[in-house]
Amino acid sequence: MRFKHAEPGGWVIQGLSYQLDEGYCTLRWSWPPGLQAVYIHRAMDDGFGRSAGDSQTDGMRLYTRDEYKANNGYRDRLDGIGQITYTVYALSSEDGEMALIRQEDEANRIRFSTGKAKLVYSIREKSRWLQPYKTIEILVTAEVPVPKEALCYVKKQGAYPVNKEDGILYPFVTDFAAGRNELPAIEVGKNDYVRLFFTDGKKYGQRYELVYR
Repeated sequence: MRFKHAEPGGWVIQGLSYQLDEGYCTLRWSWPPGLQAVYIHRAMDDGFGRSAGDSQTDGMRLYTRDEYKANNGYRDRLDGIGQITYTVYALSSEDGEMALIRQEDEANRIRFSTGKAKLVYSIREKSRWLQPYKTIEILVTAEVPVPKEALCYVKKQGAYPVNKEDGILYPFVTDFAAGRNELPAIEVGKNDYVRLFFTDGKKYGQRYELVYR
């Protein structure tokens, strides 16, 4: 399918909005006069820097004006957790050649979160009598796969750290799979304490909920 840029006075999508209801999303928008069909593109961000259906042709669906009227919008089932993006392209036909209209103002695109995946972690300490060190065992249980860049652990002497700047920060070296992740044990000083934090609270806090138990 060919793409072309929107022209002044040409067909463009405006007023794109969404409504969530029990695992479904309904999109609504304003149709310009004369437009009879659109293509709808859906992309789900998995948190690993790639999106399912992120190419220009993957995840496309033809949707007509009559279907829109009959269903009072476009209804789609949400089958994942994370950031999702919908783009509605006006479908143009010139000399029998179909083209999708790309809008520079992105008024035909909407992005939102379908919910936060829960990350539950626990820390168990093992120490021996008269030894200056103790062993820390970390267990992370994730509802979805999580990139290693999302989390870090922080070590602080004398008290538990309250944020990622409150101690010495250490990155993780492997991604987290969905389900239980038993991390290799680490050895710290007997008076050291460890907690997990997001490396970027604003970015990853939109996708995940980090819970200590």
